[in-house]
Amino acid sequence: MRPMTVAAAQLVAGPDPHANLTQVRRLTAAAADAGAQLVAFPEATMACFGSRLSEIAEPLNGPFADGLRDAAHEHGIVIVAGMFEPAQDGRVHNTVLAVGPAIVDPGGQPAGEAAYRKIHLFDAFGAQESATVCPGSELVTLQLAIAGSEPAAVGLATCFDVRFADQFSALGRAGAELIVMPASWGDGPGKAAQWDLLTRARAVDAQAWLLAAGQAWVAGQGATPLGIGRSVTVDPMGQVRAQLGHEPGLLVTTIDLATVADTRARIPIL
Repeated sequence: MRPMTVAAAQLVAGPDPHANLTQVRRLTAAAADAGAQLVAFPEATMACFGSRLSEIAEPLNGPFADGLRDAAHEHGIVIVAGMFEPAQDGRVHNTVLAVGPAIVDPGGQPAGEAAYRKIHLFDAFGAQESATVCPGSELVTLQLAIAGSEPAAVGLATCFDVRFADQFSALGRAGAELIVMPASWGDGPGKAAQWDLLTRARAVDAQAWLLAAGQAWVAGQGATPLGIGRSVTVDPMGQVRAQLGHEPGLLVTTIDLATVADTRARIPIL
């Protein structure tokens, strides 16, 4: 076995990054107390959609990212969270930042962090994320040191990416054993069923564990994507191992990374 304990922190982010960071600190402490080595927060943890993103966006050395780093190092845990950083064309990047002392380079030396900029933007269901967000273009994987085991290979994705199977197959081919996916999945007819289906399917496509952290449900969202909750841990065979409902909460799961190699050996599709 190669056990790893992971957590998904399901919260409701507001428009104030400072207040949201307070939530992050509290939930990070709770995840660490529960034994988690990694805690994932939703897409747009820094500030909810519907905020003036170009005014709120910060560089990766700004106060919000520094707050994530401080919390990660205080509790000895890896934090993965959604934020916004300025793009060169006046829009912003929808960025997932991973920080923490366990992130290492291929040689096993501390690497500190990794950042993924959302590739597939939410131009659907009447929304047009591309009006304010500049897409990224590169897949991102990182290595996490695990005591008593070889490092864990972790891939990053964001929300609407889940509709694009090729991205998850590519992360699997790149060696990702766990894919962490922050999300702000808007409510609407059939959206919960689609979320459940797609998260399971993408774990199967990647033949990897999938940890998805969603914004908790908020009434009266309209066309603004906020959240439905339903943060979930899915195994490489597509089985749901743990899931939250709609309300804020903390999902803690111990996964076995050894099942990834076993699945890929038995079903060689990558």
